[in-house]
Amino acid sequence: LSRKYNTMHSRRGRDDSKQQSAVETNQNIVEQQNNDRISELSSQVGRLKGLTMDIENEVREQNVLLEDMGDGFSSARDLISGSLQRIGLVFEQGGVKNMLRMVGTLVIAFVFLYWVLG
Repeated sequence: LSRKYNTMHSRRGRDDSKQQSAVETNQNIVEQQNNDRISELSSQVGRLKGLTMDIENEVREQNVLLEDMGDGFSSARDLISGSLQRIGLVFEQGGVKNMLRMVGTLVIAFVFLYWVLG
């Protein structure tokens, strides 16, 4: 009887060790899959970080460009405002004779530019 018990007990022990090694193998497989997924996520996060840095640089460059354009428009506005004030003074001081002279000069300038560029 004791011999029979020992035989059964040793079989059970072998079955238990097989089950433990199968569990350990499954755990190792799952751990390896998790490590692979972590590596993939890490590379994707790195790519996203690079992309966001590129976007940030592009936005900064665009802001500088927009500020320069704003300064250019401001300068143009100031020039036009000054020209309009001078034209207003010419109208007030010179009357019709100076007005005709100015219009004639502008027409001749436009015709000349058209002839040179055309």
